[in-house]
Amino acid sequence: MYPVVKEEKIVGLETFYTNHEGIGGKLRSIPEDFNVKENFQSPPRVDQGSFVIAQIQSKNWETNHLIRTLSHKLHISRKRIRFAGTKDKRSVSTQLFSFFDVSVDDVKNINIKDVLISNVYRSDRNLYLGSLKGNRFDICIRDISMDVTRNQIDSLLKPLQEVKGFPNYFGIQRFGIIRPITHIVGKKMVHGDIKGAVETYLTEIDTHEDDDIIALRKQLKETNDYAYAFQHFPVTLSFEKAMLNHLQVHPDDFIGAIKQLPKNLISLFINAYQSYLYNKMLSKRITRKLPLHHAISGDVIIEIENDQLTNRHFQVNDSNIEKINTQIDRKKATVSTVLIGYETLFSKGEMGEIEHLVFDAEKIDIRDFIIPDLPMASSKGTRRSILAPLNNNSYELLPDNLNRKQQMVQIQFDLKKGCYATSFLRELMKADDIRAY
Repeated sequence: MYPVVKEEKIVGLETFYTNHEGIGGKLRSIPEDFNVKENFQSPPRVDQGSFVIAQIQSKNWETNHLIRTLSHKLHISRKRIRFAGTKDKRSVSTQLFSFFDVSVDDVKNINIKDVLISNVYRSDRNLYLGSLKGNRFDICIRDISMDVTRNQIDSLLKPLQEVKGFPNYFGIQRFGIIRPITHIVGKKMVHGDIKGAVETYLTEIDTHEDDDIIALRKQLKETNDYAYAFQHFPVTLSFEKAMLNHLQVHPDDFIGAIKQLPKNLISLFINAYQSYLYNKMLSKRITRKLPLHHAISGDVIIEIENDQLTNRHFQVNDSNIEKINTQIDRKKATVSTVLIGYETLFSKGEMGEIEHLVFDAEKIDIRDFIIPDLPMASSKGTRRSILAPLNNNSYELLPDNLNRKQQMVQIQFDLKKGCYATSFLRELMKADDIRAY
């Protein structure tokens, strides 16, 4: 199999599906290189509704920081702002937001740098995380060697086209691109080590951070001087500063420190740990050359209805496997593996062996995903398709307009919600540095 860089293995990405040399290159040289637009079903217009709906295009804004800024501009709690999907910072993102108990004019008159607000109206329905259908991507991969040809790109795409998708890995940004540690924080929370979770989030270093931030994290680790750290951590580390502000007054209240973070971020720590385990399970399935687009005995499949995943799961056995694979071919079902939680039911057969192998190595119990001190972080678990469908894919190989000595690929495609564009692009690029994604 084509070798994987060390940084990817840290987040459970242990293999590629395609075994050809990648085209290399780099994503997000400028934010405009990574365009993502949500495919959403807008709530109905109801002039007397309690919610204001708005389409927001933002450049170089991470979703949680954008929400914090929006809440400050409107002088409301961020709890009154909802969205359908989280987006990365270094991109141009078009998303739908809802605001509770504010005026249409107040939303229209928000003025934030690199943020464009449009299509503002009232509705009687709120948005919720995960309510979108999917995303449309228009992405530029730059710094590609002049030696790369369309034939090479086509040879990388062919195995994916044959299975009508790609491994549904969680991308590196699930764990933090600059400092991929959210799964480590989540693991400590599951193990009941809340202090360790807080210390990891505040002091774990990565050489890709700025030297002054690395020095501040090291100093905090050595001194536990929360007041000094609060004063000197830059404002860009707003979540760390919120925790430090609490700890300088309550130095032993680590549960209280985590509670200073947005609830969706607290949940993300556990989700990231689940995602890490899932990535390892999917990697081992690929390494064993088990199919992604067909079921084997012991697999658990998820039913698909109206082109959307349902909550209905079925175990595959020797008597129903032919019928189930027919349903998979008709896009009425998909093979899954577990995102482990306190209600997890494992697969059987060879996939069950893989799931238990990964889970048992962690030395935890599924009941550890019940976190009494942080109930918003508790997770019953779920299942996730192992194949991400790839739709409406097209590309062009062009001269790089930022560097005429190189080429670029302009590529477009549609993905279902929860699928990562970078998990598709890494199969093409196979970059030496995960920050290239």
